[in-house]
Amino acid sequence: MADIKYEIQETVGVLSESAKGWQKELNLISWNGREPKYDIRDWAPEHEKMGKGVTLSKEELKGLRDILNDMDL
Repeated sequence: MADIKYEIQETVGVLSESAKGWQKELNLISWNGREPKYDIRDWAPEHEKMGKGVTLSKEELKGLRDILNDMDL
């Protein structure tokens, strides 16, 4: 499997942290040199390892925001 290259261009925020120090983060990331997208996933300390996540375009992130705003939380 080919190496995945990524560059975290902006850390938007940390959503949670596990007892082992992994953090669920919202970041703006460029994957394999492509245009950056918003990304939610778990990261090990120092970002040396990552868990599975979801990547969203700006339009998709706005759609998620709208859905969350309409929810009764």
